[in-house]
Amino acid sequence: MGVNSKISRRTVLKAFPVAGLAATSGGLGAGRPATASAPFPQPVVLDSPPLSGATSPLDAHTLDVRFTEVFVPGCGPVTTRAYNGTIPGPTFRVRAGDTLRLTHVNGLPPNPPHTSGHNTPHHPNSFNLHTHGMHVSPDGYADNVLREFAPRTADEAAAGVPEPRYPTVLPIPPGHPAGTYWYHPHLHGSIAEQIVGGMAGVIIVEGDIDEVPEIRAAADIVVCVNELKVKDGRIPAFTSGGWVTGIPSTFTVNGTVNPTLQLRPGEVQRWRLVAATAFTALRLQVTGPRGSLPLHQIAQDGTTFPGTVPLNVLDLAMGNRADVLVRGDAPGRYELRAAGVPTALMTIEVAGEPVEPPMQLPTSLPQGRPFLDEGDVTTPHTDREVIFHADARVFTGAFPNAFRVLGTGATPAADPRGDLTRDPAYGLFDPDHTNHTLRLGTVERWTVRTDESLPEHNHPFHLHTNQVLLTHRNGKRLDPPVWHDTIGLAGGRPGDSATFLVAYEDFTGRTIAHCHQLHHEDLGMMQTVDYVDRD
Repeated sequence: MGVNSKISRRTVLKAFPVAGLAATSGGLGAGRPATASAPFPQPVVLDSPPLSGATSPLDAHTLDVRFTEVFVPGCGPVTTRAYNGTIPGPTFRVRAGDTLRLTHVNGLPPNPPHTSGHNTPHHPNSFNLHTHGMHVSPDGYADNVLREFAPRTADEAAAGVPEPRYPTVLPIPPGHPAGTYWYHPHLHGSIAEQIVGGMAGVIIVEGDIDEVPEIRAAADIVVCVNELKVKDGRIPAFTSGGWVTGIPSTFTVNGTVNPTLQLRPGEVQRWRLVAATAFTALRLQVTGPRGSLPLHQIAQDGTTFPGTVPLNVLDLAMGNRADVLVRGDAPGRYELRAAGVPTALMTIEVAGEPVEPPMQLPTSLPQGRPFLDEGDVTTPHTDREVIFHADARVFTGAFPNAFRVLGTGATPAADPRGDLTRDPAYGLFDPDHTNHTLRLGTVERWTVRTDESLPEHNHPFHLHTNQVLLTHRNGKRLDPPVWHDTIGLAGGRPGDSATFLVAYEDFTGRTIAHCHQLHHEDLGMMQTVDYVDRD
């Protein structure tokens, strides 16, 4: 670990009645046995170190990636690529104005040879870092997903060359909203295989929302849902288009299958729900013998709401986060369940001495980000349209389907006069083509939709660097609108559509917009965006 690795004292004290010693034990690690009375697991917490000017070390924290046998309670030992030997990786706690400094060690073996195109899985032992949802620079050593953290070559490994180390230096703007974010690798061609192996972790930006008295009094609990693809104790290589459906998913919360959380009647807890899933959207509900426990949502994708929103059902697309407050009600066993997932994600035991008087919910919140208005749009007659579209059996080989992004700025066809449904380039990711040039200081309106006919086929839209304000769902205005960084789009007749406003602010550089169904991204459902200075 880096020189400033430590557990947040405030986090430990707040979570101690719930998680026991789990917060200080480092969460799930290799060889940890499962026990029936195991406390609710929490990932290791690494606080942002104090800055000391230009001499602040670049290795303040280390993310070491190598194949590790990790014991997953409820599943067994799994050999996988992991951050620091754990699923999920450590949680980083930072504040606006901090600089998060990381050193990535690639201890993975050399990449196998690859002879197919860039829109087929490749380089499974290379990675990089994406700080999903954060408003930070997409350039240089920051949130630059066009970098590659490659392993040693076979010749370098044979010669004993040291494992390569790669820096990330992530200045967080002083006005960055407080909230829950996450990080994961984002090298095109290797993302899906790595994330379903558990390469993901949580970033918490602390700030004004944490000082609301009712929230400050609540236990602050990370609930990171990972979706693993495990076969014969390993994460198998992504070798065919049927890989996703051919291997059942194993869902864990903080690295454990269906852990148990203790909640006293009248107690309020804050759950930071993270959908660190590659393929499965989560329609969440807390069910029990005497009905459900309401989820009082206070934030979406890292942005605080103006007030609490009580829900019985909460929808999270792949990559979404939601902060919710949950208050213990009648004693009994409840379950956090996701529609379509056969087992509970976690169990909640409401038991013990009631909290008297019951803990209160806040009546108002410090809104995390001001709303945009239709009048802010600087180019009112040039809306962008994005359409997620798949064509079957376009290619020969193990990955026959074409996953396209059509509409405004679509990648040109190889043969514009031919059958576009069979075209090998139309709408597919081309690293040499810029699909959208976005000018700082402007506000635009986008409409994104899917033409999938099956409701279970979901194409979440994710734009890097800038959050988007969702104003319409399927043509119906939202009141109030909601800030997102990822928007789920389920199929149907017709499929879902979403309209949002987005302001391009602060940072220039090349990055991407893509489908967050991550095997679709690896297979080409991605576009390049270039943030440039305004003329």
